[in-house]
Amino acid sequence: MTHELEVWLFANRVGTLTLITGRLMFRYAAEWLVRTDAVPLSHSLPLRAESFDDHAARPFFAGLLPEGRLRRMIARQFHVSAQNDFALLDHIGGECAGAVTFLEPGQPLLQQSSGDDVEWLNDRDIVAILEELPRRPMLAGKDGLRLSLAGAQDKLPVTVDGNRIGLPRNGTASTHILKPLISALEDSVTNEGFCLALAEVVRLRAARSQIRSLGGLRFLLVERYDRLINPQGYIQRLHQEDFCQALGVVPEMKYQSEGGPGLAQCFDLVRRAPRPSAPQVLRLFDYVIFNTLIGNHDAHAKNFSLLYTGKMPILAPLYDTLSTAVYPNLTPKMAMKLGSKYKFSEVQARHWDQFAEAAGLAKAQARKRILELARTLPKTARQLQSAPDSGFSGHPLVESIIRMIEQRSALTVRRLTEPNRQNLK
Repeated sequence: MTHELEVWLFANRVGTLTLITGRLMFRYAAEWLVRTDAVPLSHSLPLRAESFDDHAARPFFAGLLPEGRLRRMIARQFHVSAQNDFALLDHIGGECAGAVTFLEPGQPLLQQSSGDDVEWLNDRDIVAILEELPRRPMLAGKDGLRLSLAGAQDKLPVTVDGNRIGLPRNGTASTHILKPLISALEDSVTNEGFCLALAEVVRLRAARSQIRSLGGLRFLLVERYDRLINPQGYIQRLHQEDFCQALGVVPEMKYQSEGGPGLAQCFDLVRRAPRPSAPQVLRLFDYVIFNTLIGNHDAHAKNFSLLYTGKMPILAPLYDTLSTAVYPNLTPKMAMKLGSKYKFSEVQARHWDQFAEAAGLAKAQARKRILELARTLPKTARQLQSAPDSGFSGHPLVESIIRMIEQRSALTVRRLTEPNRQNLK
């Protein structure tokens, strides 16, 4: 049996996703291909008349869906298989990352207007949602909601207007991502909020966030970089895709140790996709240094994205960044090798040089930037911690993160400036 979903990008029907005997197939619409402003859905799905088979199509489309436990729980909610990407997109693919929407054939796309459909929430509603999310990811099955975000962490697309928080219904665009505490990690909300704020202070482009608390429950509101308010005051979607989608890698292989992308592939993508590429390469280089120094060991290829603001993409702001190394129960292995090493404790100067080579940068230029960040990051972190309105002063977890940054930065400076026998081998 064959099933179809129409794939929309912005307000345009761009193609059809088909399920045939359990396998996906995608084909661009003929009327989309002849348009002068036509753009591909993904770097891995270039514009062409021929259809894409399951092997080519699945990385992009599966990459729009939640992963792991969340995916299994959503599948149970709708009585479908957790492996059925098509059925899950049918049920929750109304508001996805980027500008993609999935509709049944013939179903009209909701046109944005001043009467956009938002269910505004009071404080009790928000507390109830925070309590419900671990049992009902994405509020799957709630009337009028078709919300999807990739990843294995509880989160929810929401619309924020000042202090108001609402649920975007019936295809209305969201503006923020609500992220509750991760139950297995001590105060993940403060951790991620501090790391994102620190990235912004050191002049890295990072998603903006704010920490809120209701009924004793803390959560993070992260401003979506793939949404903006247009001159008419309406929420406008921007298209984006993560590096796994762009490289044609399925979500379950996002870690390099599982065969997923390494830093060399990520930098090669950034050199090929944007034009001009040099500024984007340098930005990605900074992102990797920052993640390494704060101890974000979970910086895999799905935590970097391309943002399409025109025909040519740029590197998306830094997101999903927190210090995982501060938690002793989590792995000391980094998601992608730095040079030839997965563990920061084993990274010597030569491995930083290997990383620079993978990025296509000269060793002297790369070392200068690594040392600059390693020398300024600890001081900047202390200044952010002590800022009167930061909310981070006196927080024990923030203190632990800063101490880790200080130790990692000092070790990096020492290994890059003092010759030793290991580096000469």
